[in-house]
Amino acid sequence: MKPILPGAAIGILGSGQLGRMFTIAARRMGYRVHTFSPDEDTPTGQVADVEVVGAYDDLDAVRAFASRVSAVTFEFENVPAPTAEAAASCAPVRPDGSVLHITQQRIREKSFLAEAGLPHVPFRTVNSKDDMDAALRDLGCPAVLKSAAFGYDGKGQCMIRSRDGAAAAWDTVGARECVLEAFVDFEREISVVAARGEDGEFVHYRAVHNHHCRHILDVSVAPASIPEKLEREAAEIAHAVLTKLGVVGVLCTEFFVTRDGRLLINELAPRPHNSGHLTIDACVTSQFEQQLRAVCGLPLGSPGQLRPAAMANLLGDLWEAGEPDWAAALQDRQVKLHLYGKLPARPGRKMGHLTVLDEDAEGARARILAARRALTA
Repeated sequence: MKPILPGAAIGILGSGQLGRMFTIAARRMGYRVHTFSPDEDTPTGQVADVEVVGAYDDLDAVRAFASRVSAVTFEFENVPAPTAEAAASCAPVRPDGSVLHITQQRIREKSFLAEAGLPHVPFRTVNSKDDMDAALRDLGCPAVLKSAAFGYDGKGQCMIRSRDGAAAAWDTVGARECVLEAFVDFEREISVVAARGEDGEFVHYRAVHNHHCRHILDVSVAPASIPEKLEREAAEIAHAVLTKLGVVGVLCTEFFVTRDGRLLINELAPRPHNSGHLTIDACVTSQFEQQLRAVCGLPLGSPGQLRPAAMANLLGDLWEAGEPDWAAALQDRQVKLHLYGKLPARPGRKMGHLTVLDEDAEGARARILAARRALTA
């Protein structure tokens, strides 16, 4: 493919914080950015050159949008398949809509992992209470029931601790197509953000250790404190995922590390990832610049990490007593503040993040937690 050079316009389907950070990286390199979503004054729209407001199912509007840019990418994976197809009729779409089709639906994603021979959490497809009974006989309890589509940050899922709770769990997730997963007693959760070019060039960032609270990512620390052999294996699995899917762009592979030292893929995200936000400050090339380079057919940048780092999410809960004390958090001169331009601040809503670099990963984690505590002290 002929590279798409600076000065060209890149289109983004979606307009949240991932699009915002992609846009900042793209504009720094001299590209223009157009964003398309049903909303206005969005995190992406606030910094993009053009903000187009339209419904994803308005395919004429999607085609008109794509006809004005040199390539189209995504900032979230729940863009409908017909939307991706409509955009692809007018401009290259990267990653391809087929990648979204697989990763935006849990049954398709897990079936892909199983067929590709990649390590994954045991699962069964559930379409009825009878299916649930059979699945629980196979997988046992506890188990986790997850809706097949539109689940993220813990939404659309329910723990089943005993067979007696199966019916209630089915009702909780909406009595719709689901997957039942075996419960994994994991030692930690890690992720590997990686990028692949159209020519197959592959780069990856070091494994990140992720800490969650209420099913939402809370703190990420890089590099993860895991054996070198396990880190190499995680990168090799990520490489296989991107290659088998034919990804052109960025994809994050989320893993459970079991207590006996095995890696199991939990989820795939075919876009930059919350756990990779620290790459903006900590790496030679951020995950967002890497996405731009892949989409435009440029050589991928170095993913090298400059120093150990930690990131803490800032949720809307921090605003409950008024505006957080930004000056207090920034008393640590190594702390970097990233806010996403979202209003209003609602509990659980991702409003921004803090990043800090340190001489070691655990030191970075301690400092970022202290900075976040200072916001409301």
